[in-house]
Amino acid sequence: MVGDSAMSASDDPAAVAAAIEVLDRHIAALNAKDDVALAATLHFPHYRLSGAGMRIWESPERYFADFRARAGGDWHHSAWDFRKVIAASPEKVHLDVQFTRYRADNSAIASYRSIWVVTRIEGRWAAELRSSFAP
Repeated sequence: MVGDSAMSASDDPAAVAAAIEVLDRHIAALNAKDDVALAATLHFPHYRLSGAGMRIWESPERYFADFRARAGGDWHHSAWDFRKVIAASPEKVHLDVQFTRYRADNSAIASYRSIWVVTRIEGRWAAELRSSFAP
């Protein structure tokens, strides 16, 4: 992982650690194709702003089917290129991230930049929304 989680003095270290842990669990669950573990890293409804506009998933089931369609048939796994904290408070962390999608032979499909917002709702940290350049 390159350039992982830069932090400023005004950030909340506990919140940042919780948000980074959510991203770690998210990519591990995604790569393991573990829908239950992946759902645990997201709040629902879940929001994603992309070139196609705002998409809202009310529940995990549709989210998984939509991801597989977006990622394409060649997708095997993904990895974070970087995760940088933009700002953090005790209840919310904004992150500037980039990830790469890979084929089974580890050749890159594409890299995408995104903004992730990870929030603590009812004591549980999870991603609530993203603005992504990924299809």
